[in-house]
Amino acid sequence: MQISSRFTVALHVLACIATFSGQKKVTSVFLAESVNTNAVIIRNILLQLKAAGLIRVDRGTGGAYLKQPADEISLLDVYKAIEPLENGKLFRIHENPSKDCPVGRNIYEVLDGRLSAIQEVMELKLRSMSLADILADLNDRIEEQKD
Repeated sequence: MQISSRFTVALHVLACIATFSGQKKVTSVFLAESVNTNAVIIRNILLQLKAAGLIRVDRGTGGAYLKQPADEISLLDVYKAIEPLENGKLFRIHENPSKDCPVGRNIYEVLDGRLSAIQEVMELKLRSMSLADILADLNDRIEEQKD
């Protein structure tokens, strides 16, 4: 299993918004250059972040802004905005295992609790980290590179 790059792109976008707001207009074109991707991809991610209430986007070339302090935006908030979970579950199980097979008849019940526990741990860890944590580490790295 691999989580799509959209989650890390969203974190990149939020880090740019937090870093450059007030210094320059943070537009989809600017963000696309930083991420090195197409501006349409960035606009789609901005729409998801906006719908989740994490950012404000001014019309035209007005730019994007955080709607709340970085320490109040958890990585779980970002993950849920970008990778919405079907039925609230991280893992999907194939829908039609054979009821004639003892494994097929029982696999969902055997896996369900384990997969729920894995999701719970992941969500707990993502909830414990904020955009402010990312920004602090990012700023440390930027400062180190100045030397």
